[in-house]
Amino acid sequence: MTTQVPSGFRTEPDMTVSTVTRVPTGNEFIPLDKQAGMMTVNKWLLKPIRTLMPTIADRLLGKPDMSGLWTTEIADVGNGILVVRPQAQTARGAVLLIHGGGYVMGRKEDVLAKAAAFARDIGVAVFCPGYRVAPENAYPAGLDDCHAAWCWLRDNAEDYGVDPARIVIGGYSAGGGMAASLAQRISDDGGTQPSGQLLVYPMADDQTAAKRELDKPRHRVWSNANNLFGWTSYLGGPPGTDVGPYAVPARRQDLSGLPTAWVGVGTSDLFLDESREYARRLREARVEVSYVEIEGGIHGFDNAEGSPLADAFNASATEFVRTHAV
Repeated sequence: MTTQVPSGFRTEPDMTVSTVTRVPTGNEFIPLDKQAGMMTVNKWLLKPIRTLMPTIADRLLGKPDMSGLWTTEIADVGNGILVVRPQAQTARGAVLLIHGGGYVMGRKEDVLAKAAAFARDIGVAVFCPGYRVAPENAYPAGLDDCHAAWCWLRDNAEDYGVDPARIVIGGYSAGGGMAASLAQRISDDGGTQPSGQLLVYPMADDQTAAKRELDKPRHRVWSNANNLFGWTSYLGGPPGTDVGPYAVPARRQDLSGLPTAWVGVGTSDLFLDESREYARRLREARVEVSYVEIEGGIHGFDNAEGSPLADAFNASATEFVRTHAV
């Protein structure tokens, strides 16, 4: 039986719209938008927002269903790793799943609901690394923590019943950008490679933050003013600051040889154009890419309850993980 794909779910970009177009929030995502749609992150508000984010995340995402799952924490690797394993672990591989937060906030617990869904739906073990955030810890601190988590998982895979050649790395927003950077670093390291990269509305190109025409009207949830603060904090300077080869994944010239990728984004997201462009460049470099674009999807729209579009988007991501981790 073929599952009907809802209208507004696309596997190729609708080039009649762009980040500059500022597509209105889709009807399915308006309730979520009302709860989370206009955050301001700057040097004055960063600490209060960090304090409030766990409460906000619990309100928006709810408590994940952890039935049938085991959770443990590895405290002495990088900045810690939260491990979510199904009691009936059937997949050969694993997922290294990285949280978002604009490179300036966020916790590994923020992806617990996603990790639980992957673990339960696929029977796969999920490893969620914490990482140090800017501006206190600029690049490469966060990437170093994620790389340490990757190396530990690769080297200890057998202890968790995991085939190290079947590990998908992925993340959401800044976590998606971090996953893209990590894939590049692992590629240059050589040796065992990830089986895929799951890039969910990735924060991948600092040059978006340099475009003042994107400042007003503000994009919902994550605006370009927030984006400028995030990138400037992470890079230790304005967009374009040259701090290292993996700081900004979109700056890498040669994308050949990277793992197969899934890239997904909404048309109301600030990261629409840069997600499209990164997917296009991967394809040009002969990397296999699955691309999903959701009409009217704001940043974080995949967390909208009761949305057929969010459900279809999440199902596509889950199928990608299933294909490359089972």
